[in-house]
Amino acid sequence: MADLHQRPIGATATLGRTGYPHVRSETGGTIDIVTGVSEPGFNPLDLLLASLAACMSMSARIAAREMGLNDRLSGVSAKVSGEKAKEGPSRFQTLTVVFRFEGGLNAAEQLKVAHRAEEVCTVSNTLAIKPDIVLDPA
Repeated sequence: MADLHQRPIGATATLGRTGYPHVRSETGGTIDIVTGVSEPGFNPLDLLLASLAACMSMSARIAAREMGLNDRLSGVSAKVSGEKAKEGPSRFQTLTVVFRFEGGLNAAEQLKVAHRAEEVCTVSNTLAIKPDIVLDPA
């Protein structure tokens, strides 16, 4: 994963009187948010799940390299789904990460890589605790 001290991080969402948010990253990337059931694209929940999926896949590759297994890992995908809580504040109750490893890793090695990926991933580490959210209405 990128060194956060070298890459600016953050995002700004802008929203008009009507329509959906437009999001811009600190590095200039953009994405338009959609909320329609059949509209292709990302809604805010998709972005959260996508962040975890991307981080876990990159972290799995890092973990495989740390364990000396990188030569037998030709690819990895991480599919993330979420189950919303039935009670309490609107949130995900459960996040499920399904890894698919390509190459020659056996089941035990895949499990070790998956667990190490969770330890390495900044997004999973952030979601595992309740981070402070500081609001500045200025």
